[in-house]
Amino acid sequence: MRIDPDSRALGGFSTFLTFVGLNLLYIVVCLPIVTIGAATSALYEVAIRYSDDESGRPLKDFFPAFRANFGRATVLMLCLLLPAVLLGFSSVFWFSHSALFAGVAGTLAVIGAVYLFAAFLFAMAQVAYFKNSVRQTLKNALLLPAAEPVRTLGALVIPVTAVALTILFPPVAILVATIGFSVGAYATAFIFRSVFTRHEA
Repeated sequence: MRIDPDSRALGGFSTFLTFVGLNLLYIVVCLPIVTIGAATSALYEVAIRYSDDESGRPLKDFFPAFRANFGRATVLMLCLLLPAVLLGFSSVFWFSHSALFAGVAGTLAVIGAVYLFAAFLFAMAQVAYFKNSVRQTLKNALLLPAAEPVRTLGALVIPVTAVALTILFPPVAILVATIGFSVGAYATAFIFRSVFTRHEA
């Protein structure tokens, strides 16, 4: 019996294992919390490369990208993701009150949190794709969700759906922990590449 190492079945299984390994690597690197930005930009970098005719080696390229992106990604995370989280917590506070003003404030907090989270995703993808300064990347990240509402919605659907399904059906957390982040990054890589191609000139 002879097994062809180049067969489609083995190739697909190898790709699956690569995404599983990348997903677990991403989760572990995110555990210190302060590394979430750098880990996310590294994940996007290898995913964007792989989405371009399967170029690059996702597992081997992850840590070089992590080290290269750490400074810019961390600063941008503090500028975008931290305020988004704070707004999210403040919305819980406002919605716990029955007053009309509290409901309005809570709604505005949610909108602000979602917008900043979308800007954070664009910022991490830019760090992975371009070599711009932190200031320019931040400016672009804050403008892109408004300039590209449809593609922004597409980029948000994956993480929002994953969180919603995990809350409604807790066993889904196993799937998210196995391939959720890596496959999600790969799917959104096509969105980011189309956005950056439109605005690159």
